[in-house]
Amino acid sequence: MNNIEILNKIKNNIIISVQAQANEPLYDENCMLAMMKSVINGGAAGLRVANVRDVKNAKENFDIPIIGITKPTIIPQNYRELVYITPTVRDCVDLIEAGADIIAFDATVRKNITNENNSSLDEIISTIKNAEKLAMADISTFEEAKIAYEKGVDIISTTLSGYTIESQNVSPKDKPDFGLLKELTSNFNIPIILEGRIWEPKDIKKAFKLQAFSVIIGSSVTRPQLIVKRFIDIGLK
Repeated sequence: MNNIEILNKIKNNIIISVQAQANEPLYDENCMLAMMKSVINGGAAGLRVANVRDVKNAKENFDIPIIGITKPTIIPQNYRELVYITPTVRDCVDLIEAGADIIAFDATVRKNITNENNSSLDEIISTIKNAEKLAMADISTFEEAKIAYEKGVDIISTTLSGYTIESQNVSPKDKPDFGLLKELTSNFNIPIILEGRIWEPKDIKKAFKLQAFSVIIGSSVTRPQLIVKRFIDIGLK
C-alpha cells in the first residue's frame, strides 16, 4: 500500500490499539497476535502496536495499516514528565525496518526539555519522511499540534491529551478531549485522529461529527483489567 491508500483505508474508520505492558498477562507474543486477529475480525481498519516484535507480527499477518510506536515495556509512574513514545531516530528506524506504515511519536513540548539522548522533532520527522512513511504526531495541546503541523507532519493525534503536565487540567478527565479535537479540525487541513479515553460508541459518533479523520480505541477494547475495574468502579461503588 502506498501512503494515499493507507490513509484511505483508515479514513472515517476505527483503529484499535493492541498493547500490553511486560508485567501484564497479555504481553505474551501469542496473546498479542491473538488480540490483533480478534479486533480485525471485529472490523478494525488498522492497528496501533508497540515495539518491533508486535509491528513485525502485525505486518506479516495482516494486510491493514499498521501504526508503530516504541515505548518502555513498563510505563514509569512519572510518565507525565517523560517523553517515552518513539523518542529517538533509532526508534523510528527500527519501526520502519519492522514494516510500520505510520510512525507515531511524542510531539509534546516535553521533547524540548527532556534528556539529551532523545531526538528532536525535526530529526524524527525527517527520518520518517525520508523513508516515505507517514509521520504521526502524538500531542497533548493545541500549541504542540501547531508546532508539529508547521514542521510538516502528516497526521496529528490527541493521544497525549490529559497525560502530560501541560494538559493535566483537561476536563472531564474520564472523557475524550472533544474540545481539542474540534480546535484541531477547525485549524489544520491534515488528518486529525481522536485517541484517548474512548469508552462509549457515542464517543465515536461525536468524533466524526467533529470531523475526526479516524478514531483510535485502546483500553476499552484491549485492556481487560481496566475494563473490569471500570465496571466495578461504576457498578459497585
